[in-house]
Amino acid sequence: MKSDDIINQKQDYSYYYNLLLQQSVDQMNDPKLTTETGIEDDEEQNQDVKTKGLKEILTSLLLIEEQEKSEKQNFNQAEEQDKILIEENHKKKTKVMLDYHNELQQIDHVLDQTHHVRKRKSRAATNAAVVAATAAAAASVVVSADSDNNQATNNTGTAGTGGPQRRLWVKTRSTDWWDKCNSPEYPDEEFKKAFRMGKDTFEMICNELTSVVAKENTMLRDAVPVRQRVAVCIWRLATGEPLRLVSRRFGLGISTCHKLVLEVCSAIKNVLMPKYLQWPNEESVRIIKEEFKSVSGIPNVIGSMYTTHIPIIAPKISVAAYFNKRHTERNQKTSYSITVQGVVDPLGVFTDVCIGWPGSMPDDQILEKSALYQRANNGLLKDVWVVGSSGYPLMDWVLVPYTQPHLTWTQHAFNEKIGEIQRVAKDSFARLKGRWSCLQKRTEVKLQDLPVVLGACCVLHNICEMRNEEIEPELMIELMDDEMVPEIGLRSAVAMRERDSIAHNLLHNNYAGTSFLS
Repeated sequence: MKSDDIINQKQDYSYYYNLLLQQSVDQMNDPKLTTETGIEDDEEQNQDVKTKGLKEILTSLLLIEEQEKSEKQNFNQAEEQDKILIEENHKKKTKVMLDYHNELQQIDHVLDQTHHVRKRKSRAATNAAVVAATAAAAASVVVSADSDNNQATNNTGTAGTGGPQRRLWVKTRSTDWWDKCNSPEYPDEEFKKAFRMGKDTFEMICNELTSVVAKENTMLRDAVPVRQRVAVCIWRLATGEPLRLVSRRFGLGISTCHKLVLEVCSAIKNVLMPKYLQWPNEESVRIIKEEFKSVSGIPNVIGSMYTTHIPIIAPKISVAAYFNKRHTERNQKTSYSITVQGVVDPLGVFTDVCIGWPGSMPDDQILEKSALYQRANNGLLKDVWVVGSSGYPLMDWVLVPYTQPHLTWTQHAFNEKIGEIQRVAKDSFARLKGRWSCLQKRTEVKLQDLPVVLGACCVLHNICEMRNEEIEPELMIELMDDEMVPEIGLRSAVAMRERDSIAHNLLHNNYAGTSFLS
């Protein structure tokens, strides 16, 4: 029986007990029962009833109490059994977990021992390989110094008993082509065809770059020699061949060749550009003026300016900025490019370059963003002319041809003579692109690295021009750079009057020809 039932039963008995007591009291207070004759009988009857009721109630209470004790005892026994079962289960689980933990510790210990054994074996193998490589190198020295071939072979075999003879991390590649080109007996004409310059010029460049380009040998491999490093870069620029072909030619890895090209180009830009590509000083300016005047009759000209486009692969960002609409329409093929603006002297040597602006920009905007424009704004180009094409505006220091229709004889004469100066720059850029074929095709070089590569090409061009390295006629190309007339073509009234005066003097001093009449 449940505890709630027992409580309810107790309440019921208590209710009946109180009811009996109340009936007894009511009978005693009833006047009908309080007669003198019946008082004793009623009291006896009431007393019996009360006694009987109390006995029944006490008996029931005792039974209920006994039953409650029994229920409580059974509940305690069941609770004790559950507690015992829980403790036994906990002990079993604890034992299982401890056993599992011990097994994991044993496995970790075995793994640690295995790792240490493998590490010791690997270190021992590496040391043995290094010792073997060192021994092989020492043996090769002995072989080259020993005149007796049989004794040399024995020494090599003895040195090689300590381990394998291969060098670590070096893949065997053929260097026959480069070894042949690097040989003193290799004809200078063939060398010039491959590297666009003679051996003397190549040797001079190597000597200039040795302090920056040279690397030291390591225990595991020999460094690539300076001559081979410079040759990889120049041959890549001269031919524009993909890196996989450069790798085959020089017996080097593709990634190594790519790294060497960028390193040598950077060295050329940092070391050789300040020496071989600089704005002329006062003495050089005087000589340049005289030479340009002897060619055209136009005074105070210090440079001829031209802008060309270098094709590139479509960039991942700012694609529209590099889109070349004019080349795309002419070639019927989507074209992207970056620009190279250059000023040259009468010999076609660059005195100023501006590299890397997107191909969609017209020539006048590129000029405004160049260091040359800033130099002019600072007053360093006062009373001198830089001759440009019709794609540039007429300014106080930029002299351009007449572009309006129905030109006079004087204006025709001026355009003819200024065209001769302009042709100096255009021919120089044609030699630049012809000598360095990498500028004619879309290159694998990343867009951010292109200014360094293009700057190196301009410096190498200057070196070849200064040292009279003639370019093969079949390498010359025809430039196809469309000119866009600037929105504001006339930006200086003073320059307009001076241009008219120059044109008048050319015609009346017999400097101008008459080819425009034919």
